[in-house]
Formats: sequence, structure tokens, C-alpha cells
Amino acid sequence: MTMSTAATTASETAVCWSCGTATADTTTFCAACGLVQPPGQSDHFARLAQPRSFDIDAAGLDRRYFELQRQLHPDRFARKTAREKAISQQQAAALNEAYETLKNPLRRARYLAQQRGVDLPGEGRTIDDPELLMEAMERREALAESTTVSAVQALESTAQEERAGLLQGLSAQFAANDKSGVRAAILRLAYLDKFTEEARARRFNLGASGQ
Repeated sequence: MTMSTAATTASETAVCWSCGTATADTTTFCAACGLVQPPGQSDHFARLAQPRSFDIDAAGLDRRYFELQRQLHPDRFARKTAREKAISQQQAAALNEAYETLKNPLRRARYLAQQRGVDLPGEGRTIDDPELLMEAMERREALAESTTVSAVQALESTAQEERAGLLQGLSAQFAANDKSGVRAAILRLAYLDKFTEEARARRFNLGASGQ
């Protein structure tokens, strides 16, 4: 099985808590009685009917998410039992977590990498690659020394271009099961995302001061 294998493997079997009908672990509502089911143990890809791959259909992800979100809207459960309300809230929380993870390229990459056994430092941890750390320090120094919006925009644009190329490379590395390449790319992606946020804040501050 490659790192781009689709999430089409057989789902775990569960049983409806109300009528006892066998259901798939990814089932939101029982096909027999129509009652909402607990979220189960399915992963984020299966929960949103997405291929277990770094490459996803963003529009398809949005459609599936909003479809399920409408089905789980609190107004639909206003007159339901306390148990149904509680289960619907659990489903909504699991759905939101899955969507936020898969929608964001860095979070999606980390999630998929961890599924595939790639050893990653925790989120927010210090960069452990000396060369990348040196590059990050030099880039942040250049950002701090930039005194005009145009200068910051140039740094930001360069980082965004690198990020776009990095995402393309990550797709190929996942497909090739290149764990070391995936790890290095994720560390760099995290650094570029953080730098872009810092550059955006710097640009805003300079713009506010008229520079």
C-alpha cells in the first residue's frame, strides 16, 4: 500500500445504538431508523469521503463538509432526545476537526505523515535542521530590517513561491513513500507558513504607519 492509497478500505462495522442495525463506522445516520450515530473511529479522510492522499479535491472537500454540517445543524435536533443532541454534537466536533485538518496543507501533511509512521517533532517545536534554522534566522533578520511595504512584499512573495513548489514536491514524496523527504518538506513548510504570517503582520504594521 502506497502513501497515496485512497481511503476505500473496508470500514469497521458498528451497530446502531437505537435499533441494533449493523452500520459502517463512517455512518452519520442509521439507514434503518434514521437516528444520528456516534462518530466512531474512522480517520479524517474516511469521515469526509476523501482519498487518503496529500492531493485532495478542495471543492469536493467543501461540498462534503457543508453537506454534513447542514445535516448536523443544532436546529435539526432542537426537539430530539438528550442523547441524540449529545451524539450530534460529538459528530459535529469530529467533522469540524477533520475538515480543519484536511483543509490546511500543513496540517494535512502532518496528519498523513503520522499515519504513515513519519517521525515528526511536535507542532511549535524548534527547528531541528541546522541549515534550515540558519536560513530561518537570516530570513527573519532581513524581514526585521525591511522598512517599506514593498521590501516586505518581495520577501513574502519569494516565500509564497517556495511554498507552492514545496507543496508540489510533497505530493510526489508522499506518492513515492519517501519518508525522509516528507519529513524535511513538512519542517520547511511549517517554517515558510510561519514566516509568511510574520511578513504579513510586518507589512500591515508598515502600511498602518504609512511607510
